[in-house]
Amino acid sequence: MPVVTKITTQKNSGERYNVYLDYGKGEEFGFGVDENVLIKYDLKKGRELDEFELTEIQYADDEKKAYNLAITYLSYRMRSEKEVHDYLKKKEINSTIIQQVIQKLVSHRYLNDEEFAKAFVLTQMNTTSKGPNVIQRELKEKGISDSIIALSLCEYPEEQQIQTAVKLIEKLKGKYKKLSQVMMKQKMEQALAVKGYSFSIIQEAFQRTNTEKESDEAWEALQYQGMKAHRRFSKYEGWEYQQKMKQALYRKGFSIDQIQLFLDSIEEE
Repeated sequence: MPVVTKITTQKNSGERYNVYLDYGKGEEFGFGVDENVLIKYDLKKGRELDEFELTEIQYADDEKKAYNLAITYLSYRMRSEKEVHDYLKKKEINSTIIQQVIQKLVSHRYLNDEEFAKAFVLTQMNTTSKGPNVIQRELKEKGISDSIIALSLCEYPEEQQIQTAVKLIEKLKGKYKKLSQVMMKQKMEQALAVKGYSFSIIQEAFQRTNTEKESDEAWEALQYQGMKAHRRFSKYEGWEYQQKMKQALYRKGFSIDQIQLFLDSIEEE
């Protein structure tokens, strides 16, 4: 059986040690080990180790290294159990060790999916414009159970959702100002749905916001879209030109009266 001949502190870590062994052919490097494992297995000069103990010590050290990796990963922000699992898996940690590390982190309260989910919802609610549906999807991707997700989303009250949706609508007005009234509303509804808001919240937000265009804004949007269509169809003449213009602008959400008004202005020019 190998005998421990020397133990030295590693240069880059005061909590890890190099253990040297003699297998009967002189001293050689055996393995590196964490301080806690060193103490647990009473490693010291002259200690004999059988193969089973060597395997057990190596396993304990691998577990300790994985635990330290997880603690460092958690030091930047809260994580879900799945996030820690996936991180350790990427580091090629043994799956059994990963489960043991996660159990230990849970027992020490370094990991708690309920607390994580609530904190995540509050952070997204206060720092982003995401709606509940997007937050729900993101929590699902982080491995949070449906029951915990449902509980955590209670932190995001409907009134707050409506207020955030209203702010989004105000912001989107400028982005879609060159569209017709109809298309602008459709685009804004789509944007809010993509952001994760429900139909009822979107409708309530619109009721609290004035999205009707002023006459000059409506005319400016009509001119912008009309001139784009005109440049596309200017090679046509007469009835064919009129029909193509009407079809194109009608699809853009303008009324027949508005379209005719624009076509009359083009004719006058």
